[in-house]
Amino acid sequence: MIRKAYANWMYRWETALTTRDENRIVRPLEWGFDWLGDYIDRRNLRSRIFGPSEQAPTDDRIANQAMLKLGDDIIQNGKTFFGYRVPTDFRLEERHPQLFPTNVRPETLQKDAALRERAESGKLPKAKFLRFTSPVRTIHPENDQVNARWYPAPPQKMEDARRTGKPKQAIIVMPQWNADAFSHNALCALFNRFGISALRLSKPYHDIRRPAELERSDYAVSANIGRTISACRQAVADIRCCLDWLESQGYEQFGVLGTSLGSCYAFIASAHDARLRVNAFNHASMNFGDVVWTGQSTRHIRQALEPVMTQQDLADLWRCISPVSYLHSFAHPEELRAEGQAEAVRKKVLVIHAKYDLTFREEFSLQVVENFRRVGLDFVSKVLPCGHYTTGETPYKFIDGWWLGSFVYSAFKEIGGTRHTFHEQAGSPQLVAD
Repeated sequence: MIRKAYANWMYRWETALTTRDENRIVRPLEWGFDWLGDYIDRRNLRSRIFGPSEQAPTDDRIANQAMLKLGDDIIQNGKTFFGYRVPTDFRLEERHPQLFPTNVRPETLQKDAALRERAESGKLPKAKFLRFTSPVRTIHPENDQVNARWYPAPPQKMEDARRTGKPKQAIIVMPQWNADAFSHNALCALFNRFGISALRLSKPYHDIRRPAELERSDYAVSANIGRTISACRQAVADIRCCLDWLESQGYEQFGVLGTSLGSCYAFIASAHDARLRVNAFNHASMNFGDVVWTGQSTRHIRQALEPVMTQQDLADLWRCISPVSYLHSFAHPEELRAEGQAEAVRKKVLVIHAKYDLTFREEFSLQVVENFRRVGLDFVSKVLPCGHYTTGETPYKFIDGWWLGSFVYSAFKEIGGTRHTFHEQAGSPQLVAD
C-alpha cells in the first residue's frame, strides 16, 4: 500500500515537472538525408539507397526504406561514420559563464538576468572554455564551434600526483538534453577535488552552440530523422576530439560521464575509442527510438511521427545511433587496440536508472543491465527511487551525485593505483534534470 502510494506520488511529481515547460514545438517529419550527404557520397551509396535517380525520395514509404538501408550501412561501417580528423584549432577562451536557459519560466529568466548583471558589474569571475571546430560540419556555424568548460585539477593535486607517479587523469562530462550551461558543473568541481580534471562538454545545438532561432535544443533530437543522426555523429566526434586535446596536455587516463541523451553519446564514443576506460551512464537505454517514442519529454516528437510510422519503425530508423548496435565494440576494446588505437583494457562501467522514470522507462534501462551482464562487462548498477526529472530534485540529486562521484573516484583510483579513500574528499554535487 505504501509502495503504491509512493509510486503514484512520484508519477504525479514527475509528470508535473515534464509538463511545466510550454515552449516545446511540434515540428514536421523530415527525412533529412541532406544532413548525411557527405557520408552517402563518401561511401558512394546514392544509387544503392535512392535507386537509379540517385535523388532522395519524397514519398514517406520509400524514404523510410532508404533511411533503413543507410542506417544498416552506418552500423556496418561505424568506424567510418564516427571517424574524424583531429582539429587543428584547439584554443582556450576566457569569458564570463552564461546560463543559456532552455525554458521561459520566470525563476529561470531571473537567474539568467542576475548572472548577466554580475558579469557586467565584474562580480562574476571568468571561466576557461576549450573551443575548436567540430570535424562534423552542419549548416549552423555556431553549432560547429565546440565548447567545453575546462576544470583543471588544482595545481597542488597535480603536483601530489606527479610526486607519487599517478597518471594524469581527466573525464569528459555530457549533461542531459536541453541542459543549461551550468548543469553538471558541480560534478566537475567535485572531480577536481579528487585530482581529476574535467571537460564539461556542450552537446550539439546546446547553450552557446544553439542557433539563434531556437529557445530549446530541438535540433539535437527532433522529427528530422537525418539531423538527429547527424547530431549524434557530431557529439561522438567532439568527445573524441576532446580526448586528443587532453592527450596533447599530457593526460594519460580518461573517462566519460553522460546523463540521459548524454549517456547515449558517451556510450557510442566509448564503443569507438579505447581510451575511454571509466564510463558512467546516468539514465541509459539500449535503443534511441524506444525512448523518444515512449518518453514524456518527447511527446511532441512522437506527435509528428505517429501519422506515418510505429514505435518499431522509429527504433529501426535510429538503430544506427543506438547503443545496442555498438555493444560488441564497447565490450571488446581489445579489437580497437588491434586497429592501432591506444592500449585497450577492460572498461569500468556504472549505469544508473530511476525506478519511476517516465522519460527513460525502467523496462528500457533494465535491458541495459541485462545486455551488460550478457556480454560480461565489469559494471555497477544503481537504482534511484525517483524519476527522470526528479533526479534533479532534493534529496535524489545528492544520492545520484554521490553514486556518480564515488564511482568515478574509485574507478580512476583503481586504474591509477592511488591510495586515498573516497570518504576523505567526497562532496555532494547537485544535478539539474532536463
